[in-house]
Amino acid sequence: MASAFGKILLITGNAEFLAERTRAKAVKVVTSEQPDCEVATTTASGLQPGELAGLTSPSLFSDASALVLTELQDLPDVAQAELLAYVAAPSPDIAVVLVHSGGQKGKGLLDKLRKAAVVSEVKVEQPKYERDYARWVFTEVRELGARIDEQAAAYLVAAVGQDLRALAGAADQLVANLEQGAHISTSLVQQYFGGRADVRGYEIADATIDGRIDVALEQARWAESAKVAPVLITTALATGLRSLAKLSGAPDGLRDNELAAHIGAPPFKIRAMRQQLRSWDAAGLAAAISAVAQADLDVKGGAADPAFAVERMVLAVAARRRR
Repeated sequence: MASAFGKILLITGNAEFLAERTRAKAVKVVTSEQPDCEVATTTASGLQPGELAGLTSPSLFSDASALVLTELQDLPDVAQAELLAYVAAPSPDIAVVLVHSGGQKGKGLLDKLRKAAVVSEVKVEQPKYERDYARWVFTEVRELGARIDEQAAAYLVAAVGQDLRALAGAADQLVANLEQGAHISTSLVQQYFGGRADVRGYEIADATIDGRIDVALEQARWAESAKVAPVLITTALATGLRSLAKLSGAPDGLRDNELAAHIGAPPFKIRAMRQQLRSWDAAGLAAAISAVAQADLDVKGGAADPAFAVERMVLAVAARRRR
């Protein structure tokens, strides 16, 4: 394994949890290589002229040292020049980790850093669509030494939500109870996480879109008694309807995996969505989405009876289906 000293690790992207985890792993590698290494952590915005030079100078108390510099996008211009001067001639006894939160701020500095041979970059972007979260879970489970199929990964995302820290913890919990290389099925995920509130949100959404009003209302009332936040239900229904609208307007001739990429949904959902779409037209979808938007405003605005707002939404959406 190549030494971390004399090198610069650049962590970029808007996934805060992944950035934290990557930074922690980098520091662990550094301290494993040099147990007596002094690690200094500071934010870029507060650096004064000349301070960076001190932080990247050899330590008086150990043979090696490390600097973790966060919020790189806020590094002052003077300190930027000092950092680039250090990158041009790094110390072989110092390891540097730079963390940039993504976006355009500080892009000029990033472009210059990326050109340096001593800089290696790790990008940690937040997944965008539901299918991207499922793929992230798939990769996470594989790195933990197990396997999970696409449907089980998507169910875990629906059950736990789209917080990467929570998803990583859930994946770790599942794998910890299995033998190395074991397969995680949907039924196993349901066994551990089937009662989570977020799943109810998607179940209510599917029942409403399918026109199963009795089921949708029953589960909405269960959600109220279980203290499920109404916004989880409005969000799930909005996501389902918008996905149907995208499917409705998709170009002809696309295969399921291409449609999934176009819509932002897992491929295994496409068949069920096609079935749902048979009961919807463009006008009905537009009116239903409008009803959900109003309900979302009601529950977020502290409506006197959020549970009533959710039930009214369910009835309004179901009424827009074609008979």
